[in-house]
Amino acid sequence: MNTPEVLIEHSDGLVIITINRPEQKNAVNRAVSYGVCEAIDEMERNPALHAAVLTGAGGTFCSGMDLKAFLRGESPRVEGRGIFGIVMTPPKKPLIAAVEGYCLAGGFEAMLACDLVVTARNATFGIPEVKRGLAAAAGGLMRLPRLVPQRIAMEMALTGEMYSAERLAPFGLFNAVVEPGQALPEAIALARRVIANAPMSVAASKRVIVEQRDWPLDRMFALQDPITAPVLASKDAREGALAFAERRTPVWGGE
Repeated sequence: MNTPEVLIEHSDGLVIITINRPEQKNAVNRAVSYGVCEAIDEMERNPALHAAVLTGAGGTFCSGMDLKAFLRGESPRVEGRGIFGIVMTPPKKPLIAAVEGYCLAGGFEAMLACDLVVTARNATFGIPEVKRGLAAAAGGLMRLPRLVPQRIAMEMALTGEMYSAERLAPFGLFNAVVEPGQALPEAIALARRVIANAPMSVAASKRVIVEQRDWPLDRMFALQDPITAPVLASKDAREGALAFAERRTPVWGGE
């Protein structure tokens, strides 16, 4: 459901979630965090929805926690799940960030929790919490060193400075760097490429990639098998092979 702070659009299996506080650079307050969380939960519940794009209105992705709301005692964290309800409990279905402008602090940590990222060339990133006597405890200190070299993550965390998309792109933090104003269209196009595939295959593939980092080498295939075996035995697996043989587009049933 749309609220003034969060706009939600469903479009052919895709959920587009827009943080809508442009005057505050889309700073996260309680209403924003719970609004995004509700949209993500609806995607997870609804079998007709297959992926989501998270973006911000007014040329900014998200500047982080609303510090004025913080001073009033308001927390932007969803209970037990963190900012937007995704930093501690990411969705099972793919989530893509479309970044323009500032992507800082909690906004940057939310981006790190996404599966894919499209950014505008002039976007700005950082975890400036140390400059405010805080810590990037919404995943920034843990996810960032897994995605970029540790010394780069350490520099970002200890200086709190802002970095350009072009500075961070060589470390593989983004899937695409596009011209300003094109992040959302490019993210939607990327999402369409994802949701054209079999839902069970996509979900299993995401799960294995996320979980395998903690698997010991001598057990990785044993741990993967319970996740991928149902996919290989699914009706969609047969449909994919049949569609290939018949030279047509597959019709996925999600089972």
